[in-house]
Amino acid sequence: MSSRSFSLMGLWPVILRWRNLILLAVTLALVVSALVAWQMPNVYRSTSIFYPTNPESTDPDRIVEEGGRLALGGRAEDLDRIITIGQSQPVAAIIIKRYNLYEHYEAGKPGTEKADQAVLDEYTDNLSIVHSNRDAIELAFHDTDKVRAANIANTLVQVIDSINQRLTMENRGRIITLYRNRTTFLEKESAQVRDSLEDARQRYGIFGRLGLETESGYESRYLAKELAETETELRRAEGELAAGGGSAARVAGLRRAMRGLTQADGGNIINLENYLAGADLVTALYMRYESLQERLVEAQATYENARLAISSDISSIYVVQKAYPATREAKPVRPLIVLSAMFITFALSVIFITLLELYRNNLTLMKPKVVNRSEQVA
Repeated sequence: MSSRSFSLMGLWPVILRWRNLILLAVTLALVVSALVAWQMPNVYRSTSIFYPTNPESTDPDRIVEEGGRLALGGRAEDLDRIITIGQSQPVAAIIIKRYNLYEHYEAGKPGTEKADQAVLDEYTDNLSIVHSNRDAIELAFHDTDKVRAANIANTLVQVIDSINQRLTMENRGRIITLYRNRTTFLEKESAQVRDSLEDARQRYGIFGRLGLETESGYESRYLAKELAETETELRRAEGELAAGGGSAARVAGLRRAMRGLTQADGGNIINLENYLAGADLVTALYMRYESLQERLVEAQATYENARLAISSDISSIYVVQKAYPATREAKPVRPLIVLSAMFITFALSVIFITLLELYRNNLTLMKPKVVNRSEQVA
């Protein structure tokens, strides 16, 4: 047997035969859905729009040292990081605790697994944070209280900003400790070298900067002048004494003065022997001290900049629009609920009566056909 063809036009007679029941069902759906829809609480939506900034541009070290400027970062990794932070459970825990959402959502007593999961699910359903087609982030929150919805949205933006800053600056505390330890080490090292330099100057009688190699060295000029003058006077006195004149005492005095200028045991603080013995040591110690001083000044400046950076509060996002209390509800869309209920009821009614008609037709076809006796005799 060939299967019977089916046409949508064939439904119209069926609908006409059952029109009263269909109309009754649709009317009942209208009434019930309207009652339910108008009893549903109004839910308001508050939206905040912001751009993430480039983390490198918000680095305080770069701003202080290089004079950098804040730059908007529409990079995919910046947007993904902000969205991930906004959807994270630590952020949810902060908002739930701050606004006492357990009581607001009537989830139950905090601390129980059922209540915690219920309030988290409700919070997640009410939160929307997406990447817009203009490379901005739209954060929206739904709530039955329009003011609460706006406050939660703005607080979420602040919490996201704070956590994002913490992620980009989480190692600054350790870096500051390293800078402080480096500064302390250089201070101790500089003090030790300074003490060694003072001891060497006292021991060798060298109080200039770099000894004989420096034109401004006091000892070099003093020794050169005194040695030349004393030696000249000694030679003159010895010549006069050899010629039968002069004074032996003067010659002895000049020889003693010459010994004091050239030998360490001669009694002079500044003498050639000590100067030659200690010039290299004093020069090396002074160069070491100068190097440590330069490094110490640089380390102190770096440490101060790092302390300034860790205490700075530079926003990692640029807020274009703060969340404000909504002027009208976002949901429920009551006319849409009523129309949807009526359409679904109508569709289900048509399907039901169609199946019922098909069932009746099948029963009719399956009944045996009764033949009259007169027809059989004929």
